[in-house]
Amino acid sequence: MAAAAARDALLDELRALMAAHSPPLHALVVPSEDAHQSEYVSERDKRRQFISGFTGSAGLALITMKEALLWTDGRYFLQAEQQLSDRWKLMRMGEDSPVEAWIADNLSDEAVVGINPWCISVDTAQRYEHAFSKKHQTLFQLSSDLVDEIWKDRPSAKALPVFVQPVEYAGRTVTEKLKELREKLLHEKARGIIIAALDEVAWLYNIRGDDVHYSPVVHSYSIVTLHSAFFYVDKRKVSVEVQNYMTENGIDIKDYNMVQSDASLLASGQLKGSAVSGSSYGENDMNENSKVWIDSNSCCLALYSKLDQDQVLMLQSPIALPKAVKNPVELDGLRKAHIRDGAAVVQYLAWLDNQMQENYGASGYFSEAKGSQKKEHMEVKLTEVTVSDKLEGFRASKEHFKGLSFPTISSVGPNAAVIHYSPEANSCAELDADKIYLCDSGAQYLDGTTDITRTVHFGKPSEHEKSCYTAVLKGHIALDSAVFPNGTTGHALDILARTPLWRSGLDYRHGTGHGIGSYLNVHEGPHLISFRPSARNVPLQASMTVTDEPGYYEDGSFGIRLENVLIVKEANTNYNFGDKGYLAFEHITWAPYQTKLIDTTLLTPAEIEWVNAYHAECRKILQLYLNEQEKEWLRKATEPIANGRRFVACRA
Repeated sequence: MAAAAARDALLDELRALMAAHSPPLHALVVPSEDAHQSEYVSERDKRRQFISGFTGSAGLALITMKEALLWTDGRYFLQAEQQLSDRWKLMRMGEDSPVEAWIADNLSDEAVVGINPWCISVDTAQRYEHAFSKKHQTLFQLSSDLVDEIWKDRPSAKALPVFVQPVEYAGRTVTEKLKELREKLLHEKARGIIIAALDEVAWLYNIRGDDVHYSPVVHSYSIVTLHSAFFYVDKRKVSVEVQNYMTENGIDIKDYNMVQSDASLLASGQLKGSAVSGSSYGENDMNENSKVWIDSNSCCLALYSKLDQDQVLMLQSPIALPKAVKNPVELDGLRKAHIRDGAAVVQYLAWLDNQMQENYGASGYFSEAKGSQKKEHMEVKLTEVTVSDKLEGFRASKEHFKGLSFPTISSVGPNAAVIHYSPEANSCAELDADKIYLCDSGAQYLDGTTDITRTVHFGKPSEHEKSCYTAVLKGHIALDSAVFPNGTTGHALDILARTPLWRSGLDYRHGTGHGIGSYLNVHEGPHLISFRPSARNVPLQASMTVTDEPGYYEDGSFGIRLENVLIVKEANTNYNFGDKGYLAFEHITWAPYQTKLIDTTLLTPAEIEWVNAYHAECRKILQLYLNEQEKEWLRKATEPIANGRRFVACRA
């Protein structure tokens, strides 16, 4: 209560600054993003969280002189309801008006709306300006962030070191990547490109860092021209080794804050590098190519404002697809990382099964016997946080482990219905043998990034829980088994995972799949599998990665999600209609599905065969990493399932 009251007082301070500003601000937009439009941001960039108290990774706050509103998507509706005080109004994306429409409809003519121009993309800013134009409202670029002015204990910037990602894991050299990028610049008649997305800079230059929790990236920008390349970073982070590496690759290191002035120089054709780039392009090419390439989804308004807008080329970043389409070395690394990660998850489930039986009298992972009796005196209580810490310990013992890839979603019973639930040590739930437990987790390894979800029950699940779990599993299998022509987008495939749920009148409020990085961001575009219109933009291609994660969430009761990482591969079809070529999926995640949660009467023979084949492969692949007790647990967890008695009655 005290924290909520203190946060509400911050609204009053912020409104005082808005009123005193010249010109006075009628509203202030506080996005979630940082200066690179990142999904996950450093602690000092969590301005929206600071002012609202909402800790989800996606959302936007709007403060007017009378109201405070927060927009977020379906993953966070329940969480936002729980975290926002009475002075805030929750706006549900997809159900309520978008923020720009709300401003246009509810604020006065000629209202001034403040924004930190570093924390809004060009695309979003232009969308706002278009909506505001009908009432002559203004999107005003602030010279300083007003939230920072009232954030007295804002964390300071840390100078954590940049390190090189060896080519044995990256698979391609910087020289190769820059050559390919410059060919694209030449094709589009561009003299240079501003790269703002942190994972794109990291991928292009084969570097990694620790500036953002869970994402091995460096706060930095890149500008690449036909004959020069620049790396904008806090120079305190750069060792002699990295300095030499950059010089060898023809990359100039410049101070992070110089990117804005250098954007102006780039626009006027005056940006010159000192490093020897090895580029075969000369001054004539620069003179003939006058455009500056930006990706309007990742380049911020502050940098765009320094460019000649008539010469700006706004296209998807030419790095997005090469990063998403993994090379053979990256694919090999991802497969190996997921095997080690799967072994850690199995070790965790076997340990947790034993703990639940010993300390909570649970029937366990395999038995459905009803009733449980918790020990009166336990040395260590099992909570959502303590068990997720144990899982991290199993992962940390594996080769090439670097950390988690996102905060573990370790959730019991009704907490599992909060799609992106984040447990806190002082308030999280204790494990309960009579409730579903959902664990969505992942790790960063030098050779790959992982993301896996399994849902289990250590007591006697209800028939309703079983039928819901089975519907989710059926959708999970349907997507995994899909064969589709080249040119197919994730928007077209999303329905496969939802259909078994729809047949029972059920659904889920999140996308079905996202790309995943190669020791980079756990959420990676530009492709995705989703009902959202943006999923129509980029077709799936061979060697992309994507997750397969349908779910079902019953508010106040339980949540279910199953998630594997898939690699898109060429399909071996009998025919090739239209000479398109066909694609399929290879799953690289390995951990068993809890068979006691499966109602086999709802599965087709093909689905039962899929589960049994997956489990047989899982057992074969993981047993090399397990001790004898863990092997025996996995053997039992992967025993074949058989057709149910009522199978013929089901058409789901």
